[in-house]
Amino acid sequence: MTARVAVKQLPHGAGLPLPAYQTIDAAGLDLLAAVADDAPVTLAPGARALVPTGIAIALPSGTEAQVRPRSGLALKHGVTVLNSPGTIDADYRGEIGVILINHGEEPFTIRRGERIAQMVLAPVLQADFEPALDLEATVRGAGGFGSTGRD
Repeated sequence: MTARVAVKQLPHGAGLPLPAYQTIDAAGLDLLAAVADDAPVTLAPGARALVPTGIAIALPSGTEAQVRPRSGLALKHGVTVLNSPGTIDADYRGEIGVILINHGEEPFTIRRGERIAQMVLAPVLQADFEPALDLEATVRGAGGFGSTGRD
């Protein structure tokens, strides 16, 4: 299944490739850092930063884009998306920014064009809440946080 998504490359993203799937069955498109060549961003251990991607998109109504970590950055460097997954609503038209945090033990430098996150498109259902005095009973009931006895 595919969806048509308009993408606008912003001036500071000029020259960078547009988001792309790396394999035929990949779920996520790579997002690239649109930092200046002469101004990489270095994240000290424990630090976070909003990293620009240099793109804005127009999603179809009824969809969202989720910004997720790249497993390689997390495993090798401890760098991940802080608000994972970040949500891009269908009516948002601003630049996509990625909030990265360094959970590693060494500083991590983000350079122009580096793959910093992945973006996954997904359908969205909106709730129509109806007030109720009681809720339908289930086997689980109100049990939460470990109540099933399974880890």
